[in-house]
Amino acid sequence: MKPPIYLDHNGPDLVAREADAVHTAMANTRASRVLMCPTYYSDDRMLDVVFGARPPGYLEELGRRLDARVAVYWTGEEICAREFSPGHLTRVAEALQRKPTLWDNYPVNDGPRMSRFLHLRAFTGRPGTIGAHIAAHAINPALQAHLTLIPAATLVAACREGMDYGYMRAFRAAARSLAGDELADMLEQDLHALQDRGIDQLGEDRERVRRRYAATEHPMAAEVVRWLDGDDTADGWVEEV
Repeated sequence: MKPPIYLDHNGPDLVAREADAVHTAMANTRASRVLMCPTYYSDDRMLDVVFGARPPGYLEELGRRLDARVAVYWTGEEICAREFSPGHLTRVAEALQRKPTLWDNYPVNDGPRMSRFLHLRAFTGRPGTIGAHIAAHAINPALQAHLTLIPAATLVAACREGMDYGYMRAFRAAARSLAGDELADMLEQDLHALQDRGIDQLGEDRERVRRRYAATEHPMAAEVVRWLDGDDTADGWVEEV
């Protein structure tokens, strides 16, 4: 086995070393599929701030060097993409010499800022027409495993229904199927409070909302209560440490 490979994000041979690391993994695994996440997994310039300026032609060189069997994760034009378009995905596929595997950063909320919100709304900006331009579509779930199922189900609906898709109709159908009519109605009534206002802006409503969900016996309701108690926020993690 080759020695460990340590990547220097600012090194001139970044792509070569990334490809070498992936090929080393391929040679030492019995996995039937290998996926890799590039250092620059989005067009978002925030990655250049974090890792330094990306090498010119980064995606093109990565596509040339990687074994054709390796799938490549991509988060879109931004790290947390508002939408995915066939035109954008076609450009990425041409650069990588393979269709990208989407790593969709919704409804994830694991960052210090995002943890202050519950991402419950249905997917938008993911039309069924992108299916022909991607290898696969993975979503980054929220900290709330049960609540994540609601937006996840709407992505399936968006792919299935195409031009007939309606995001609020999809939300209602998914919420009723997974949470039951009563809890689904509560979640819809509180969408603005939970997803837009967030825990820091609830003020006096926070305890009122908490009482409603605490009185409901369902794993999704318990996740709302846990979040309202601050257990799923950055503050909660710091206190536990």
